[in-house]
Amino acid sequence: MAKKAKKAAKKTAAKSARSSGRGAAKKAAKSTRSGGRGASKGARKSSGRRPNAAFMAPVQPSDTLAGVVGDKPIPRTEVTKRLWAYIKKNRLQDAKNRRMINSDATLKPVFGGKSSVNMFEMTKLVNKHLS
Repeated sequence: MAKKAKKAAKKTAAKSARSSGRGAAKKAAKSTRSGGRGASKGARKSSGRRPNAAFMAPVQPSDTLAGVVGDKPIPRTEVTKRLWAYIKKNRLQDAKNRRMINSDATLKPVFGGKSSVNMFEMTKLVNKHLS
């Protein structure tokens, strides 16, 4: 019996799609999948994302990284923000390949002596300077 109800709902959705455009078909198909009940109680209570406590714990930058982000303990997220602010301010992002970060005298020791690093490799190298 449930299979017949699903088939009928799909036919209705297809008919409404022909008459009122693509958006109505998506909406009708979505409501048939959830049984027409709408969002669950748990989904309604959640108003937004909560930050992960591990990212918000203060970390102490090393002396070499302190030249860029400061010497006081700050959360890991703030380290990333300050590092990118420094990169943008000093125009260290490569003009042709935006994924590459060119190092200056301050960043070279942080990047392990490399003159240019990939932005994904950069986070790995910076994590070595946090404790």
